[in-house]
Amino acid sequence: MTAPTTPNAPRFVRTQQAAAYLGLSHRTLEKHRTFGTGPAYRKLGGRVLYAIDDLQAWADRGARVSTTDPTADAVLPAKRREPVAGQARA
Repeated sequence: MTAPTTPNAPRFVRTQQAAAYLGLSHRTLEKHRTFGTGPAYRKLGGRVLYAIDDLQAWADRGARVSTTDPTADAVLPAKRREPVAGQARA
């Protein structure tokens, strides 16, 4: 996946276009947003917008060379996470 390089390419996209860019369903991307496991987004009025650069950066976090690569910076699944010891739930 590469970021669009044409001068007319949108800088921000809505959920449907962001999901298509990542190859996910829009519902999966919504779940990622709900659980805090997805790419950064912006809320402008009632609209949720994603920057193409943020989508690419999030996808790049999942890049691996082999199955034995460390997963410290892995892209997490769209599931509720258990709080880390000593941290309050948000």
